[in-house]
Amino acid sequence: MTQTASGDLYLSISNLWKAFGDFIALKDISLDINEGEFICFLGPSGCGKTTLLRAIAGLDLQTRGSVQQDGIDVSNLPPSERDFGIVFQSYALFPNLTIEKNIAFGLENTGRSKPEITARVSELLELVGLPEQGRKYPAQLSGGQQQRIALARAIATKPGLLLLDEPLSALDAKVRVHLRHEIKELQRKLGVTTVMVTHDQEEALTMADRIVVMNQGVIEQVGSPTEIYREPANLFVADFIGEMNQINTAVAPDGQLWLGSERLSCNGHGFTQGSSVVAAIRPEDIIPHQAGYVPDAGNSNCIEVLMQEMEFLGSFWRCHLQSDRFGASELIADFSINAVRRLELGEGRTMVVELPENRLMAFAQPEAN
Repeated sequence: MTQTASGDLYLSISNLWKAFGDFIALKDISLDINEGEFICFLGPSGCGKTTLLRAIAGLDLQTRGSVQQDGIDVSNLPPSERDFGIVFQSYALFPNLTIEKNIAFGLENTGRSKPEITARVSELLELVGLPEQGRKYPAQLSGGQQQRIALARAIATKPGLLLLDEPLSALDAKVRVHLRHEIKELQRKLGVTTVMVTHDQEEALTMADRIVVMNQGVIEQVGSPTEIYREPANLFVADFIGEMNQINTAVAPDGQLWLGSERLSCNGHGFTQGSSVVAAIRPEDIIPHQAGYVPDAGNSNCIEVLMQEMEFLGSFWRCHLQSDRFGASELIADFSINAVRRLELGEGRTMVVELPENRLMAFAQPEAN
């Protein structure tokens, strides 16, 4: 699978495989990344995202396949001969060196004079918002500050490629939210092509220009955050990114889906009549109506349900809905506080919900493991 956005091609991965003994960690990965893009590799633990990042860096050479960077084949080059900076989850700062010397470490082998190195270090400390911390040691800084220093060190030599291996996962939630915004702003300012590994969906959705969703060593989908969330390519992507209701059903005539003895209209799909599929819709896409609501003629996607349970989650209510048409399944819907108040919704009451045709999707049944 090869997908690319518009722009100048900078990094090209072609038919890349990686095996550890009998275990195949990466299976025929092909991906094009454009200059200046912020790409996130997203997926569950063990899906191959860090292995792919390490192959790009030359830290774990691929079993076969190629990596081209800025038109140069770097497939078999050692890390020291590749043009990248890298930030690890553990920061990897030298505890016995000051912050200034940590940042200067990579600059000292580039032939720069001491005044040039000093000026560059000062520039970088200013850039990451820590101009007064240069003479301290890593242990004297917070986790968020240490990660900023690790980032400054990674970009010190002005690499063409920045690699981030779960750089925020060791930080607490508030610091993580703040720092991901800073990293994205810094990346935009520098225009450096960036690849970040994460298992955090929110990080990927808020930071990436494009997301590469991986699973079991393959790429499931590549697209913008909006495309990945709103137009998942398959049930794995739909289920992994955000919340998704799933109901086992079958394809009815005219491409509709059976729900109990009645039919629902849904987004276009390629399944034939009678095929077993999974009907899927996101909780926020479900539209609430009062009990007794009569839909417009031709709208078959309205269902009477029982409000079984309600959970208050601050900006919305998460509602658990039941109906004989769902069988043993229940529907999870996210309703705004205003909608709950306006419609006087409550536990134990009946109501009508609408499953919009353009937001109801059909996916192939998952394969049994």
